[in-house]
Amino acid sequence: MNRRQKELLRILLTDLHDFFHIQDLADELDCSEKTVRNDLNRIETMLTDYPSAELKRKRGMGIALDAGREDKAELLNRIYQTEAITGKDRLLEMAYQLLISNKPLTLASLAEKYFTNRTTVRHELGRIADWLEGYDLKLESKQRLGHFINGHELNKRNALANLPELIPSESYPKQQVLQLFSQHEINTVRKHLQDLQIHYPIDLTAGEFESLHIHALIMIKRTRQRSPILLGQSDDTGVKLDTYHMTAWLLKRLENALGLSFPKDEYIYFTWHLESCRTAHAGQAVKSDDLVAGIVHQMTAQLRRMTMIRFGDDKVLTDGLEIHLASALHRIRYGLTIRNPMLSDIKKTYAYMFSMVILAVEKINEAYNLNIPEDEAAYLVLHFQASIERMQKERTTAKRTVIVCDLGVGMSHLLQAKLEQSYKGLDILASIGKAELPAFLENQDVDMLISTTEIYESEVPVLVVSPLLESDDKERLEQFIQSIDQEETTEKEMMTKLKQLVDTDAIYMGMALEHRFEIVEMLADNLVQNGFAEKAFVHSAMLRERTSATAVGGGIAIPHADPEFVKKTVVSLAVLREPVQWGRDMVSVVFLLAIAKEDQKMTQSLMQTIASISQHPTIVEQLTQAESTSDMLTVFEQ
Repeated sequence: MNRRQKELLRILLTDLHDFFHIQDLADELDCSEKTVRNDLNRIETMLTDYPSAELKRKRGMGIALDAGREDKAELLNRIYQTEAITGKDRLLEMAYQLLISNKPLTLASLAEKYFTNRTTVRHELGRIADWLEGYDLKLESKQRLGHFINGHELNKRNALANLPELIPSESYPKQQVLQLFSQHEINTVRKHLQDLQIHYPIDLTAGEFESLHIHALIMIKRTRQRSPILLGQSDDTGVKLDTYHMTAWLLKRLENALGLSFPKDEYIYFTWHLESCRTAHAGQAVKSDDLVAGIVHQMTAQLRRMTMIRFGDDKVLTDGLEIHLASALHRIRYGLTIRNPMLSDIKKTYAYMFSMVILAVEKINEAYNLNIPEDEAAYLVLHFQASIERMQKERTTAKRTVIVCDLGVGMSHLLQAKLEQSYKGLDILASIGKAELPAFLENQDVDMLISTTEIYESEVPVLVVSPLLESDDKERLEQFIQSIDQEETTEKEMMTKLKQLVDTDAIYMGMALEHRFEIVEMLADNLVQNGFAEKAFVHSAMLRERTSATAVGGGIAIPHADPEFVKKTVVSLAVLREPVQWGRDMVSVVFLLAIAKEDQKMTQSLMQTIASISQHPTIVEQLTQAESTSDMLTVFEQ
């Protein structure tokens, strides 16, 4: 027996003695009535080996299977012995059935359908319920009726398209979802999508083709089930005429091939997906509008303020951001959820840049009334990380230097001449007065300042020298330049620094709170009460955590907030009594970072140090098993 015939037999065995109409079975199996009749003939031949088993046909009522208890058990064993469904496939199929079912499903029916026990089903329903929350869907249960999913149709389709997310960490191909649909429909949609690319000037990537393929299959399934997309009466559909013509060309051919009639809203819905693919290509991207350009400008400005890297000077970055955000805003506007398969790796590999981008995204969301999800933000991280690596590659060894002198033009020129004579590694950009410095730094990327007067609260390293550049000034200049070149500290040095930053009054052992939001709020509030941060720090830390979970793997989380609200740099440390769900990870150790603006340079190395701890299970274990605060601090000395 093939998979479809086994499923047909399973349906008949699940509801013994109940009569089924052939059309209902065909709808359930996504095939024609003729195919069902042929499959029933195959099953009837096989049943001759089971004395009590018999297919009964009654005109007007349909077909039913009658079988004794022993033969029923043997038939079920035959189904599962020849094709045992794995735990992963069962979880996937169970979620699929719940998402497409128009009636509640009971524990008993699911246990029997998947040949397992109710305890296993109940556990897997819990996993499915947690996953559905990410799509604003709720798994509900009614006594004597069963379990069903409550939520909008658009969210159900987004969840259906991303079912492989249910299989944690390890790779589970998205194409695996295809096995849940009719092979005839899979082949039909694939062929017509391929023809679309020949007939129209659209070149889809493998991922885009796969996404459109799955969304079209879901659309066909839901149309057959009379569960259409309802877009309301708004005229603002965002549909572009040329893309709509492509959709119409494709869907008309699918209607003819599959005997369907798609409602108008389905045409618009698929056009949104097709337009999202077209917008994502640089060659097909329309000139970005004022909204996208404004968001890119504000985002690069925010990232410059927090990282002190002049991202606005990188045209490759701004062009790439405009193309990506044009597509992302289209998806966000119409609720077309995407998932970033690299999200977990990006959060761990680029923990610092991910955190900075999320903080910038929070500002963008607030300013433009948007809701950019962490999956989209992770793609933005790759743009910024690529920019950093480009700038590091292009950067010359000469230090871009500004001389600050208020003692007149003559003295400024003399100091500049002495510096150029004494040290060839300086690229002196200008000699300016102290009052001109803030405006100059807004428009120039500067490595260091050499000043004849004290300069406070500068984000750029400053060396104060005598206007005549005496011998001891030259020695200090050499040491100063070497210190800038050696900004990267060793892991051991950063572990020592981390120990110094952990305040003994902000260490919590055996914390018993059960939700990450409670933990972050309590730790942040404690720092406010102890004078390390302003009251707004709590809200900022909570907002950051809600935007994206701050777990970095290995049982560690590093919540943090905008440095604007930090008075004095400090790290709060909590060890949890039991591991807590932290986004997609389980966490036992929490480092709440409060880094003041003047200490921003240490943020990246500090985050990298903590992320490196997550790669050493023995260190995490030592922290969780420490019996006192002094024992915990000793761990950082190793």
